[in-house]
Amino acid sequence: MPTKQEIHEFLLELRDSGETNMFGAGSYLQEEFGMTRYEAKDALLEWMRSFTVTHTANADTPLRVDAR
Repeated sequence: MPTKQEIHEFLLELRDSGETNMFGAGSYLQEEFGMTRYEAKDALLEWMRSFTVTHTANADTPLRVDAR
């Protein structure tokens, strides 16, 4: 099983790539780490919660956005 850090780094890279809407990232976790659908969902929800808390706490720091 991957570490929380590995999952968070993977999801941040996936988000930054713009390859998918993050609500669809569970299948990427399943493919990358061999997780079940339920493990991937739990890991994704945990990342979303931590992402929100981190970026809300750093409200003065703008989120990275690619101009496409």
